[in-house]
Amino acid sequence: MAVSRVLRRLLRIRDLEEEQHRLALESALGDLHRLEGAMEAAGERERRGRAWTQESARSGECADHQAGLVETRAAQHYAAILEPHIAASKREAIRLKQAFLDKRVERRQAETLIEETAARDAVESNRHSQQAMDDWYGSQFYGERPNTRALKDEKTLAKVPPQDN
Repeated sequence: MAVSRVLRRLLRIRDLEEEQHRLALESALGDLHRLEGAMEAAGERERRGRAWTQESARSGECADHQAGLVETRAAQHYAAILEPHIAASKREAIRLKQAFLDKRVERRQAETLIEETAARDAVESNRHSQQAMDDWYGSQFYGERPNTRALKDEKTLAKVPPQDN
C-alpha cells in the first residue's frame, strides 16, 4: 500500500497548524519581552528619580528634590501597572508553548506513520522483487517459465477423461 494522499494531506495540515502555533508563540514572547523591557525602563526611571533626590539633598535644590520624588513615584506606579500584564503575558506564553509542543507531537506522529508505511511498502516491494528474481532464476535453471508448471498440470487434467461413478 503506497502512502495515501490522505496521510500526506494530514501531514501538511499538521505542519501548517504547527507553524501557526509557532508564530503565535513567537508573537506572545515578543509581547512579553516588550513588557519586560518597559518594566526595566520603569526601574531605570525610578533609579534616575532617586539619583535626582540624592543630588538635590547635596545641592539643596527643592525643585530637583520634588522632581526626583515625582519621577520615583511615577516609575513605581508604572511598574505596579505592568506587573499583572507581565504575569498574564507569561501565562499566555506558557499556554501557547504547550499548544505548540502538542502540535509538534501530532506532526511527528503523522510523519512517523508515513515513514512506517513507506518502510512497509519498501519491504513488500523488495519481497516482490526477490520473488521475481527467484522465479526468473528458476526458469533459467529448470528451463521453464514461472507458472508454466501450473499450466502443464491444467493441460494434463484436461486430457484425462472424467470418471463416471
